[in-house]
Amino acid sequence: MEKISKAQIKLVRSLQQKKFRDELGLFVAEGEKCVSELTKAFEIQFKIKNFELISREADDDVLSATPTEIEQMSGLRTPQGVVGVFKKRPIGDWKLEIGDLILALDGIQDPGNMGTIIRTCDWFGVHDIVCSRDTADCYNPKVVQATMGALARVRVHYVDLPEWLQELKIKNEELKIFGTLLEGKDMYEVLKANGEGLKANGIIIMGNEGNGISQEVRKLITVPIRIPSYPKNGASEHSGKNEEAPEVIESLNVSIATAIVLAEFRKTAD
Repeated sequence: MEKISKAQIKLVRSLQQKKFRDELGLFVAEGEKCVSELTKAFEIQFKIKNFELISREADDDVLSATPTEIEQMSGLRTPQGVVGVFKKRPIGDWKLEIGDLILALDGIQDPGNMGTIIRTCDWFGVHDIVCSRDTADCYNPKVVQATMGALARVRVHYVDLPEWLQELKIKNEELKIFGTLLEGKDMYEVLKANGEGLKANGIIIMGNEGNGISQEVRKLITVPIRIPSYPKNGASEHSGKNEEAPEVIESLNVSIATAIVLAEFRKTAD
């Protein structure tokens, strides 16, 4: 059984930075479950385990490392003892066809949100996510970790989002492009009105955590929607008759909002 080298440790550590992930075409994942799931879809370069966890019969092709070395390579507060280095899939190898719901992300910045959204798409059978170029890197270790292996089943594309949407509209004038906006129509009313029509293909756009959907992309939305708060007027059931109704929060966390929207769209389509 081979022991990990200093050069390999240095390589793994470098993959915390996007410039090295892009330069080397590699990314890193941690945890037995996550590494195992990604192995089904990505070419693994090498796998590293804390030597205390290694079973010699099952782990002949695994590099061994000390707990200290694992800690040096890990991006987690509590390292899980298993690290995998994988080869990135070329974006150009994926031919994107609009045959079902597709999620588009406009400027999502937080790695945790990005990873959770990928995992949510996996749950609701959304196989393609199209991202603006300023959206978080799907190979960021924090994103990979948050996906819990869902990155193996969900394809992530990075494009000039306004240009991509404009081209789609030219090719298909009837294509529905849903965008989540505070001034949009009540999502539930839209879904009720469309009914069977939502079984057709369509795109759902989610915007930046602080600024929402960019102006360039907003212009291309054909159906603006919003998730209504409850109760709709913002009043609390605990408010007295003479009390001023408390304000509700301005918006939901984008990963939570994505889960709600996808759940409702899938329920309507069924």
